[in-house]
Amino acid sequence: MKWAYLARWRNLFGPHLSQTGQKITRMNVQQPSLISNHLATTVLKSVCRSCHGGCGVLLHVRDGVLVKVEGDRESPLNHGRLCPIGTVTTDLVYHKDRLKYPLRRKGKRQSGDWERISWDDALDEISRRLLAIRDQYGPEAIALGTGTGRHHIRWVSRFGHALGTPNWCEPGFAQCFHPRVNTSILTFGDFPVSDYTGEVPPACILFWGHNPVLSGPDGETRFNVIEALAHNPRTIVVDPRRTALAEKADLWLQIRPGTDDALALAMLNVIIDEKLYDEPFVTQWTHGFAELAAHVKEFTPEWAEPITWIAADQIRAAARLFARTKPALLDWGCAIEHTPKCIQTIRAVSMLPALTGNIDVPGGWVFGMHGLGRFPSLIENLTPEANAKRLGADRFKLLGGEGADLPAAHIPTLLRAMREGKPYPVKAFLVFGNNTLTTYANSSAVYDALMKLDFMVCADLFMTPTAELADIVLPAASWPELDQLVGLPTVAANVVLAQQKAVQIGECKSDEEMFVALARRMKLPLCTEPVQSVLDAMLASGGLNITFDELKQKGFIKLPFKYRKYENGGFKTPTGKIELYSTRFEQMGYSPLPYYEEPPESPISTPEIAAHYPLILTTGGRISFFFNSEHRQIEKLRKAQRDPVAEIHPETAARLGIVNGAWMWIETLRGRIRQKAKLTTGIDPRVIHVQHGWWFPEQPGPEYGVWTSNANLLTDNKPPYDPAMGTYQLRALLCRVGPADVPTVDTKKVGV
Repeated sequence: MKWAYLARWRNLFGPHLSQTGQKITRMNVQQPSLISNHLATTVLKSVCRSCHGGCGVLLHVRDGVLVKVEGDRESPLNHGRLCPIGTVTTDLVYHKDRLKYPLRRKGKRQSGDWERISWDDALDEISRRLLAIRDQYGPEAIALGTGTGRHHIRWVSRFGHALGTPNWCEPGFAQCFHPRVNTSILTFGDFPVSDYTGEVPPACILFWGHNPVLSGPDGETRFNVIEALAHNPRTIVVDPRRTALAEKADLWLQIRPGTDDALALAMLNVIIDEKLYDEPFVTQWTHGFAELAAHVKEFTPEWAEPITWIAADQIRAAARLFARTKPALLDWGCAIEHTPKCIQTIRAVSMLPALTGNIDVPGGWVFGMHGLGRFPSLIENLTPEANAKRLGADRFKLLGGEGADLPAAHIPTLLRAMREGKPYPVKAFLVFGNNTLTTYANSSAVYDALMKLDFMVCADLFMTPTAELADIVLPAASWPELDQLVGLPTVAANVVLAQQKAVQIGECKSDEEMFVALARRMKLPLCTEPVQSVLDAMLASGGLNITFDELKQKGFIKLPFKYRKYENGGFKTPTGKIELYSTRFEQMGYSPLPYYEEPPESPISTPEIAAHYPLILTTGGRISFFFNSEHRQIEKLRKAQRDPVAEIHPETAARLGIVNGAWMWIETLRGRIRQKAKLTTGIDPRVIHVQHGWWFPEQPGPEYGVWTSNANLLTDNKPPYDPAMGTYQLRALLCRVGPADVPTVDTKKVGV
């Protein structure tokens, strides 16, 4: 490892390469993870879940207290380093504002009037209320929601299926990650991941809509990325902002937000027209190349230039660099999943590694070893009639129907059912680990829907603006307080890790334990077995021949990796090949070839709106000190960034009277917020970037400032939607800005 090179990246990327130098007894995978020293300290191997990156950690426990958390140097995913969020784990676990006991609302919703109750009372009331709703309206009148990719995400749908409802949701299923998962499975037969932990480093990395040095989700950690950069690969960055990666890239393609599909089609045009594709691989292992070649002939770089704002010669240079440099991999992110044409954008982008033969090769895009068996979601418990009632399934087959790996409900359709009772009423909502008012688009409409519910339960670490709307609030365990399995990278499961309980805080329970306890209390026929028995079954079905208790002693297992797995049986698609022309898409009534579509709200598609909202809004850039809406209670992290920041070009700021570091307002058709202006030439004068996930736990409840700087007051959850996935528009929206001299008090109804 080139530590001198990594030191340079540490200076560039800031304080998220923390590595403790303190000396402790080290372990290999054959040694027990429980070690006692003369201070009676126990050290447990585990995995950090403060985000869903998956860094290996060592938990130091003394007399039942978590005294230190440090990176595990043996972990192949982080080699001992932790990001800022991981380093303050003890501050999270022992925060004075943690929820420690079940609470029942005494007054009206948002009154802030709560009483402590026992777990028995909480489970009894939840069981009684849910069973009454199920008996009167049917199980589909009960919906469940969760946050992005956490330890309990699959258990939410599992409990829902045991209850008989098909209506569970997670904001990322239509907007982040799962569009890529579902599309890739239909195209490749599996989900490809970046080969960052193999013996051959990538020679070229195409970072598309992703800034992994500030996030590194799903086991493709920021640390793996930085280690890959230590080998000096050629890099291409597609991003409307000049990030640290873009600053150092061989090519930075500063794209107009929302036009990624046009850029991908133009790059495909160059690779095919100039015969830069891997002809032997394409001939033997792809289906529909001739159709694709004819289809993209019109999508030249000259066609794409005025659409994307990227010069034609830059598009050609990027296509040539990626095609000619081997091995190359694509590291893509959720930015391409934030517009209502995300599925065909994903299809187009995913074809770049396919055409260049960088599939399942060392240092390229690889398929996983699937060390964990498939999670028992209990979806087989749903009758065909129940599945047909999944909200949105009739329209969005990749989200809730036959094209989905794990079907979920369509959130805007679900919110309408809460608000209007159409197509049928949804009366109860159970929220596990999600601050819904900050993470669902169009927060004002979300608030209106939640206020119409008959019954709401929220399980979380802290009281949030969303939890303040609930009838019952349950105290959730943080990640060092629970047992769970993690297979990383997600879907691929090349490394299987044990997350293990180190401490107990108050009466907190893991979400998984809550589901089991509630299923038993409701006398459901399923979802009642102990959590560990499910974990043991997953290990057994994955072929690892190990129990969860045994894995806790090892900490993790890294599976021996095999490349070019398709040579033994082909790809898991109907044709046995990578489907450039998708037979499954065609069968479901969707376009079998990717195409370009202008965002529904843009200077081109809605010039009448652009006349009043002349700037393009992009959102979602990651902050290294927070994970989405989490961790803003942690003072050490807030010291690093106290306030939300909106990026604006100096020319635009000067024209509008906006001063660097001062508050500015940002407004769309949905609402208005304020954030502090950051003047930077790293953004186009026509574009504004706002940070997402902001609320202010230090401000008075029940709102905690959720209507002040929350980016989802600006975003849109109205149609048109992606025809296959139901995705709505989070980026490339139109906005206007100005100086904010007076703090905004309540803007949730502005523009609604």
